[in-house]
Amino acid sequence: MEIIVAQNSGFCFGVKEAIDTTMDVLNKCKDEEICSLGPLIHNNQAIERLKDLGLDVIDNVSDVKSGKVIIRSHGVPLDVYKTAEDNKIELIDCTCPFVRKIQKKAKDCHDKGSDVVIIGDPNHPEVIGINGWCENKAYIVNSKEDVENIPKLDSVCVVAQTTLTNEKFTELSELVKDKVTNTEICNTICNATKVRQNSCKEVAKKADAMIIIGGYHSSNTQKLVEISKEYCKNVYPVETVDELPLDILKDYKVVGITAGASTPTWIIEEVIDKMEELLKDDMASIQKGDIVKGEVISVGEDVSVNINYKADGIISKEELSNESDIKPKDIVSEGDKIDVLVLDLNDGEGNVVLSKKRVDNEKTLKDLETAFENGEVVSVKVDGVVKGGVTVNIKGLRGFIPASQVSNSFITDLNTLIGETLDAKIIEFDKVKNNIVLSRKQVESKELESDREKVWSKIQKDQKVLGQVKRLTNFGAFIDIGGLDGLAHISDISWSRVNDPSEVLSVGQEIEVLILNIDQDKNRISLGLKQLTPHPWEKAADNYSTGSIVEGKVVRILNFGAFVELEPGIDGLVHISQISDDHISDPSEKLEVGESVKVKVLSITPEDKKLELSIKEADPTKIEEIEKYSSKNNDDEAFTLGDMLKAKNEKIEI
Repeated sequence: MEIIVAQNSGFCFGVKEAIDTTMDVLNKCKDEEICSLGPLIHNNQAIERLKDLGLDVIDNVSDVKSGKVIIRSHGVPLDVYKTAEDNKIELIDCTCPFVRKIQKKAKDCHDKGSDVVIIGDPNHPEVIGINGWCENKAYIVNSKEDVENIPKLDSVCVVAQTTLTNEKFTELSELVKDKVTNTEICNTICNATKVRQNSCKEVAKKADAMIIIGGYHSSNTQKLVEISKEYCKNVYPVETVDELPLDILKDYKVVGITAGASTPTWIIEEVIDKMEELLKDDMASIQKGDIVKGEVISVGEDVSVNINYKADGIISKEELSNESDIKPKDIVSEGDKIDVLVLDLNDGEGNVVLSKKRVDNEKTLKDLETAFENGEVVSVKVDGVVKGGVTVNIKGLRGFIPASQVSNSFITDLNTLIGETLDAKIIEFDKVKNNIVLSRKQVESKELESDREKVWSKIQKDQKVLGQVKRLTNFGAFIDIGGLDGLAHISDISWSRVNDPSEVLSVGQEIEVLILNIDQDKNRISLGLKQLTPHPWEKAADNYSTGSIVEGKVVRILNFGAFVELEPGIDGLVHISQISDDHISDPSEKLEVGESVKVKVLSITPEDKKLELSIKEADPTKIEEIEKYSSKNNDDEAFTLGDMLKAKNEKIEI
């Protein structure tokens, strides 16, 4: 079993500040009555601990006659502050700064006469609190049906519950925008929430099972559950370590762990410790001669393997493969799952000695014996020329094809076959002597007899067919289309510039191609890949508009500028004057081929296949500078791109 813990999980900034502040107050004011207005966080275990330390939970601030009242990170309606002031109750405000910003935004928009739409759970305390800052007159939407119930409005400000998912906010805010004349959309989802949700998503993609730690009533925890279920079939929400379904979890290979923003660190650590204990218990004993499964953990001169044992295993280069001149990293990579044979339990340094090639060889010999008995075709790679024929690599073992069995056609120089992958039949097999003799000629003969005429009779010009890449050259790719090989010239592979066919295709790859031309007399078939898709310039005007900022790759650098590819087949010129605000005499001072850059579309002429681009006008540092200005001078006001550009042009001091 492998355990993966999400990089970002547990207390967010706002919750941590609330907990730390509360603990400090409880320690300093032991003789006073200390209360929180509602549960401080959505975690029963944490609430019980705080209760033992003297923190009571109340539902209404007017219920308190003396002492101090803590406002939790979710925040409260504005009238709570007035009630506390009228009753001379001291408030300790732990409202999350992100929530406070939303409250102020909602109040400012309401005071200016705009309607406010809050996207979130209407029963969540954070949403209730935000609504209380605009006289409880906000429209709260949590579904498409809620949006449909909103009346026709002139001006609306849209904000979000901080724990909302980006997908839901985008979907509902766009629906609101369609119903309102003027809409200001403010994505107020907390960045910590986004980071935790993205971290959860990445772990869930790799895991066979996910453990989500957090209170069952916690909104952000429930969002993590929803996200996990999108990528992992087996999701287990728990509040405490005692709720872990250990009997079920032990059967999974990879278990992911994450936690909601209201989950204390000590609960997360308890769950991780329990899972690590389960992992240790799962380790089985091994003996010399056993074949076990392992995971590659590092690749150097030797290969280290985790075999779920008290010590890691080591595979020497000699025991990795039959090929002596190959590098270990060309055979295995970190994370690979492999079968290995235990040669020794201790190499003198505490490591288990393993062999991969012996397991591979035994499996291969059995497979080849079956292939020989059944007359099956096997794939081999030519690796040398010897007297009387060629040697081949057949699944890691050495085989021999006599010159008379290499092909139906006469081959002048057998060296031209080195590196080629061929289909052949085993005609002699001796397992004891490890002697394997093969014939490519028999396979060719049968293929030619049964397939050649059938294929010629079926194919025609401008026909789409499936093929398999058989061989790559510097001028194109030879593709088998069912018994006949056709050539896809390098110029017909892609709309974009291709320096070598291997950039786009690989041997063995199955692809759809278009028959461009047929010459049966000369046994020639011309094929094309790019012709199956429209020329990118046909939709260029729809995909790229003047003023838009997109990402591309530098493909050519000339003395007057650089060409940037936006997608295969479409590139544009960034004139040297549009590369940087700094004076440069050569584009290579700022750019290099292959570099990814953001560019602004200055003009587009599809009929001439012409794009004019600018790098300097898409420089993100300009936007960053203006955002600093916005934060300094308009902290609570929306700041549009037009404002930012205007500020930059007018050289506003930031």
